[in-house]
Amino acid sequence: MSFDSFHFHPQIAAGIRDLKYHTPTPIQEQVIPHALSGRDVIGIAQTGTGKTAAFVLPILQRLMSGPRGRVRAMIVTPTRELAEQIQGVIEALGKYTGLRSVTLYGGVGYQGQIQRLRRGVEIAVVCPGRLLDHLERGTLTLEHLDMLILDEADQMFDMGFLPDVRRILRLAPAQRQTMLFSATMPDAIRSLAREALRDPQTIQIGRSAPVSTVTHAIYPVAEHLKTALLIELLRHTDTGSVLIFTRTKHRAQHLSDTLVRMGYRATSLQGNLSQNRRQAALDGFRSGRYQILVATDIAARGIDVAHISHVINYDMPQTAEAYTHRIGRTGRAARTGDAFTLVTRSDTAMVRAIERLIGEPLKRETVPGFDYHAAAPAHDVRSDHAPRHHATPRHYEPHPQDGWDNRAPRRHDARERRSEAAPRRHKPHSRDASARSTRADRYDRTVSGRRRP
Repeated sequence: MSFDSFHFHPQIAAGIRDLKYHTPTPIQEQVIPHALSGRDVIGIAQTGTGKTAAFVLPILQRLMSGPRGRVRAMIVTPTRELAEQIQGVIEALGKYTGLRSVTLYGGVGYQGQIQRLRRGVEIAVVCPGRLLDHLERGTLTLEHLDMLILDEADQMFDMGFLPDVRRILRLAPAQRQTMLFSATMPDAIRSLAREALRDPQTIQIGRSAPVSTVTHAIYPVAEHLKTALLIELLRHTDTGSVLIFTRTKHRAQHLSDTLVRMGYRATSLQGNLSQNRRQAALDGFRSGRYQILVATDIAARGIDVAHISHVINYDMPQTAEAYTHRIGRTGRAARTGDAFTLVTRSDTAMVRAIERLIGEPLKRETVPGFDYHAAAPAHDVRSDHAPRHHATPRHYEPHPQDGWDNRAPRRHDARERRSEAAPRRHKPHSRDASARSTRADRYDRTVSGRRRP
């Protein structure tokens, strides 16, 4: 099957040819016909499957006819990075169509967004909170909306955005086409789909297991020795670009600072950064200026870098599915990749869940010569310089005396998850993934033009 079989408008087909798209991916092959027919769609697929083009192309095709200069299609996504990534796909595929699009997210000023809206756009790529801010200000209306896309719905649920999403659904016209895309389908998302979609076609691509081009290994270690062991792995492993995941944004910043002090070209991607600094970190990682990027799950959504050789889980993810999302960022484009995970006693249950999901045991590794029995220092070991051991990893056979138990891993703090995608300080204060306003904040903006101290 080729893209020609979809009979896209010639100006859209020209954009497809420029990108050298020849054969649609499975998600594109199954979603596009239903989307072109106007049917509601649920797409269950992971990042990297081509799902963005699966909804962008039908949007472009529909908007080639009908009025221009008003928002007729809207894509709701949880983070700024994802919004910019989707915007890039729209610009590339629609470069010959004359259709205009805008991104609306927090962490940046309103004025530039308002000017773009006033000039007239047909497509808006939005984060939930900033969209609601524009609706409250009257700078955007949904009365002409024909198509509504909810992308990364499970991540919006994780970040606490479902109340905002439900409010958007209530404000949108009842007569619309709605598509929902999610890597997983927890009960909350199934409930949302029942509310938002009418007789949808459900399309699920593949299972959640990672690709075969990724090699897995876990490294049992005490919590206070994680950083020391991480340094050893980096020192004695031949790596390209490395993506390291941590549990919280504060830990990401702390670990990044430690790696920089150790002489590594490292940076972090987490919610306390301004939009300019976040973009600089991503651009530097893509260009190779930074070899190591330390990120949280939320901040890493939208990272699309082809040359990542290693993914290292400094902290265990919350779910087995999140593990596959993390390591799916390596081993792409027919390349091989490695996934290392540092595990403590409290991670035993999650290790077993991951093994059940991928259908194979995770190989245990250790570093000969590394002092696994070193006592915890009086201060935080994560700020320490790691000891210098000269060893290479070898196969590790687990032993009952490892002392692992069945306790579940500690979960994120909910408040930190919800604030992860944005800095704390900026004006005006937004309610999307970049920041979440309270009624008091909005009152202060109206009355005094500034937040309460």
